[in-house]
Amino acid sequence: MLEELRITQLGVIESSTLELGPGLTVITGETGAGKTMVVTALGLLLGGRADSGAVRTGARQARVEGVVATAALAGFREAVEEHGGEVEEDRVVLARNVAAQGRSRAWVGGASVPVTALAEVAEPLVAVHGQSDQHRLLRAGAQRAALDRFGGEALARTAAAYAGLWAELAATERTLAEVVGSARERAREADQLRFGLGEVEAVDPRPGEDVELAAEETRLGFADTLRTAAETAREALSSDEGAVDALATTSAARQALEGVREHDATAGELADRIAELGHLLVDVAADVASYAASLETDPARLASVSERRAALTALTRKYGETIDEVLAWAEDGAKRLLDLEDTDSRISELASRRDRLREELGALAATLSHQRAAAASRLAAAVTDELTSLAMPHATVTIAVSQHEVPAPESPAGAVLHVDGRWLRAGSAGVDEVEFLLAANSGAEARPLHKGASGGELSRVMLALEVSLAETGSVPTFVFDEVDAGVGGRAAIEVGRRLAALARSSQVLVVTHLPQVAAYADRHVVVHKSSDGSVTTSGLVSLDEAERERELSRMLAGVEDSDSARAHARELLAAAAPERACLPEGRQGG
Repeated sequence: MLEELRITQLGVIESSTLELGPGLTVITGETGAGKTMVVTALGLLLGGRADSGAVRTGARQARVEGVVATAALAGFREAVEEHGGEVEEDRVVLARNVAAQGRSRAWVGGASVPVTALAEVAEPLVAVHGQSDQHRLLRAGAQRAALDRFGGEALARTAAAYAGLWAELAATERTLAEVVGSARERAREADQLRFGLGEVEAVDPRPGEDVELAAEETRLGFADTLRTAAETAREALSSDEGAVDALATTSAARQALEGVREHDATAGELADRIAELGHLLVDVAADVASYAASLETDPARLASVSERRAALTALTRKYGETIDEVLAWAEDGAKRLLDLEDTDSRISELASRRDRLREELGALAATLSHQRAAAASRLAAAVTDELTSLAMPHATVTIAVSQHEVPAPESPAGAVLHVDGRWLRAGSAGVDEVEFLLAANSGAEARPLHKGASGGELSRVMLALEVSLAETGSVPTFVFDEVDAGVGGRAAIEVGRRLAALARSSQVLVVTHLPQVAAYADRHVVVHKSSDGSVTTSGLVSLDEAERERELSRMLAGVEDSDSARAHARELLAAAAPERACLPEGRQGG
């Protein structure tokens, strides 16, 4: 439940705090005083679209804060904490800033969050119903959505299952069309892959073979040069001609130090190290000799290696920088070829899935239609009963749930389904067209709302509908923005009585211009407008009983000091008192 609403620099409101509580709260004021700014502020607090034009002229930004009591809100605390916010003493502060330059920021429990997160947290708290909602509910899609909301969990589950299967069907039919339409391109791609894989298979390369053969070709091509260098190195290490070589020089150095070992231990250590070097030179000399002996000129092998390298190079020019990349391409290509060669079975599989989905959707659509028809009867009866309470005792609301039948298609596709032996136009919400009809008087023909209701009648129908829908939901707070427009006299009294009845179980906030409605409020807030000659400001003031009488007098006669208007205001308050007295102790107040 909302306990407090703080508004700063929004529209004509410079700074005001609205204290709220359970029951019915009405907001009144002169035309242009800024009553609807309260609804605008709530919209911002619920994550609605920010309009920089709503920022008060001359101000840098507008700010709205709402204090929410969380004790009776299941799951709300968890949602706040999930976004990093804090709950203190079972209360949470929601906030929204709108800069004059258009930037918007939001906070949940002190944590800065995206506006979408604020909307996610606040959405379950408040349902706002205004004159714009009347026009919205005249649209067929909105009427179907309202009926589905009234239908409860079973209908919601069926609708969700249907929507999921419909999305799957759409994706399946798109894929099927793509596979069938691209069959020629897939065949061409398959031929190219077969050719390439055949080339790779014919050469049959080994991983890393290109690197190995490149090294071998270089060695064979420079065999004479390498052999001469190896023999020269061997002669320098161990000469066959008796020339001074590395082994002889090393031996002489060791002997010289061995001769003085007894005079200095360091000389002996050096002699030992030179001895080790001599052993190493012997091993190296042997290895060099062996290497030189292995280097033979082999023109036939060189030609074979060059030919093999040419075959490998032909592959790397087409399928990869290296043979390893060529082999990876071949592996992927083989998998892709299997997929391409499986086009017929893929088409068959997709067609089978499409047919299965269409069959399941047909059954779900039939179930959804039956559930909507049952919900339509209940909702129509509920709204009709509400209209009786709203001084339209002879009015009857009916809700038509119909389908649009189409000729049997040659090949079922797109927005048609076979349901209970009929081919029907279908969409993501089912096959049903929902229309609210009103017969305003006994014996009158039921007509669509936008054709069969006057302005006042439409306001009462919409209020009855909203009340009927509200009582099926779990939203703790309802806001009605002048949904009583076009209503007056006895009907206005019934509107006030019905709102007061709704307020026994929910927090209700009403922006109204009707004194008959305002008289039923548990608390009455007036928007006062003042001006210094150039700047207009508005503030929110809670009224006591005497002040309520004056405000009702103003609403009735346009002036506060009219004796007759004062008397009428007292009569209205007295008549409404029993309704307000039905509230639990502590729910009443000015």
